[in-house]
Order: sequence, then C-alpha cells, then structure tokens
Amino acid sequence: MKRVVITGMGVISPLGNSVGEFWNNLLAGASGAGPITKFDTSKFKTHFAAEVKGFDPLVYIDKKELKKYDLFTQYALAASAQAVTDSGLDFDHMPAEQRYDAGVIWASGNGGISTFEEQLKEFSNGDGTPRFNPFFIPKMIVDIAAGVISIRYKLHGPNYCTVSACASSNTAIISAFDTIRLGKATIMIAGGSEAAITESSVGGFNASQALSKRNDDPAGASRPFDATRDGFVMGEGAAALVLEELEHALARGAHIYGELLGGGMAADAYHLTGTAPDGLGAALGMGRAIKEAGIVAGDITYVNAHATSTPVGDMSELEGIRKTFGNKRVLVTAPKSMTGHLLGAAGAIESVMSVLSVYHDAIPGTINCNQPDPMIPDGIELLTAGSRHTEVNFVLNNTFGFGGHTASSLFGKYKP
Repeated sequence: MKRVVITGMGVISPLGNSVGEFWNNLLAGASGAGPITKFDTSKFKTHFAAEVKGFDPLVYIDKKELKKYDLFTQYALAASAQAVTDSGLDFDHMPAEQRYDAGVIWASGNGGISTFEEQLKEFSNGDGTPRFNPFFIPKMIVDIAAGVISIRYKLHGPNYCTVSACASSNTAIISAFDTIRLGKATIMIAGGSEAAITESSVGGFNASQALSKRNDDPAGASRPFDATRDGFVMGEGAAALVLEELEHALARGAHIYGELLGGGMAADAYHLTGTAPDGLGAALGMGRAIKEAGIVAGDITYVNAHATSTPVGDMSELEGIRKTFGNKRVLVTAPKSMTGHLLGAAGAIESVMSVLSVYHDAIPGTINCNQPDPMIPDGIELLTAGSRHTEVNFVLNNTFGFGGHTASSLFGKYKP
C-alpha cells in the first residue's frame, strides 16, 4: 500500500478564516459562539451559534460566478483554494495527464439548505406559479461543491461527495486516503463544508432537543463532558486537506505536515439519532483505524473527541474510548467547545487541528468543562486546563453522525 501525507490545508471557521488564525485561537481557548446574525431568532428556543465572521467570498470567487453558488460551496472553494496554495501545487501549469490522477472528495451534511429555504419561501409567497431560479438545483445539491472544486482546477480524477451526517467529512478524508493508497490517484483534495445556520436547521434541531438553549451565555454553552451540558452549539465553515502519495510529494519537494495512517468506519446499528450507550460502533471504528495504522492504542498521544456536548452522546463516546484503550490511560480533548459543531464539516476541521497538533507538538484543551461529569470512566484524562505543549506522535480523530455512522481517522508524524 502507498503512503499518504498531508501537504496543504485551508480553513474557514468560527475561529478564523485561515489556518494560522484558527490554530492560534484554538491554543488560546477562544470561543466562536455568539448571537445569530443570519435571521431573527426571537421566536426560536436557541438564539446563538458559532458563525463564520468576516468572510469575503470575492477574495476567492469572481463576482459573476458568485450567484451560482450556495454559501456552503463558497466556503468549500475558499478552503480548498487556501489548501492548494499552501501545498505549492500549480494545477494551471500541470500537464493534463497529471491532473487525470488528481481528484476531489468533498462532504456536506446539508448542502445548499439556505438556497432550498429561499426558493420555497419565494414560491409559497407567490401566486402558486412554479417560478424557480435556474441555479436552484445546482446550488442546492450536496455533491456540487466537489464538482465545482474539480472544475476550478481541471482535476479529472475520482470526484464525488460523501454524506454520513456529522461523520461526512471524516468519511471523505478516509475515502480519499483509500483512493491514494490503492493507486487510483496521486493527489486528492478532501474535506467538507457546511452553511446550515438557517431557520429550518435551528428549528429542526431545537425540535429534536439537540441544541443548547443557554442564550445568556453563548461562549460558555458548548461544554463537552461537563455535568451541566444541555446540547450542542451549531457551527459553520469549511476545511480542506491536500492528501498526496508520499513519493509524488517527495519528488516535487513538497512540505509535509504529517501522515494519514489509518481510517476506520463502522455503525452503531442502534437508533435514528442517538448513539449507542455501550459505544460499540465508536470502538469498532477506532479499533479499525488503529489496526490499519499498524500501531497499538497505547501509542496514541490523545483522542480528538467528537464530543458535541449532548448529555448522552458524550458519555457513549467515552465508553467507546474505554473499550478501545482498555486499562490504558488516555488523554481526551474536545474542540467543539470552541468551534461549535460544524455538522458535516466537523471531521475536516478537526482533522486540520489533529495534523497541526502533530506538526507543532501542541494539544488545544477543552473549554467550559468546569464540572466534569462524575460518570466519566476511570482512565480517561480530560484536557481542560488550557493547551498542552508536548510531543504528539499519533492523534485519533473521531466523528459520529445521525443514523449511527462512525468514522475515525488516525494522523501521525511523518517519518521518512
């Protein structure tokens, strides 16, 4: 099997619209949550989210093209543009046959949901005549971001979208990893984007009792593993990684951030929205990633937890971690305490964090966990007191989605 390394990254997030800004805010323990500005929340139970701030799509997209793209695709184009630039790849001057072996696997859980809402409102407020924008369908469909990225760079390799709810972008990254390992591509742009801070999304998640309603304290509302947690904080944004076959990266003198060593996917096979209390699906996914990487659980520096801040979900993940690590002590941290939950883009943005952690030998801590849940299993060490600077050799990155989807990716230091 071929080895796969990370040579470029890009981020649009509630903690900043570049990799550097995102990383610095993670280390500082900043919160991206605040009052929702995208619509009037006065009649909703939740009035806050972790919105992207100061995003200018015209930096990345021509004004004439902008009307063709939903916000989730705009975020995707921006993050992938950053990642491609960071990688040093020049697709414009690359021979066509080399671009035949470069592809895109991009994820989103909700796709163009804001476009869908806007079009239905216009239709329902009219006289009943079906008048729709000609860009309605291509703006809305979930796979369009992958297609648009490939069109921009003229990449003719594998191109598709993965949808597995909140595990979607981790699934995309694992799928891109497998594509390169099997020799079906040399370069893959992988990641995910989400722009679902809309009336229907917030209203729907409120109806399912999934969102925090701590309206008086948005910055403190996302509190994974805390005894007083009451639900997740919705986030938005995008993250992209350039995955590259090792020999190809070395041949062009690419800068290597780290190596993707394993990916494990499984299912809870338990419930429509809830995670299995016994953590079986989570444990299966983590175990498969560890086995594929050729290491043992004790080698892992820390687990980058999915940990959305829901009462049941956090505990079932910790039970899965306990099953995976047995009696070995393991460090766990939860970035959603700062970024909020980016839904289908969560796995990608947390993969960027994992790679940066390996590269910089630093672990961002979990904020807002002031009263750790007394039911946390023995052997689990939560990093709650700021960031930790220590050698980081391997990071296990977890994501789980409605429907019981589980995906775990394992990143490590690049060693020749």
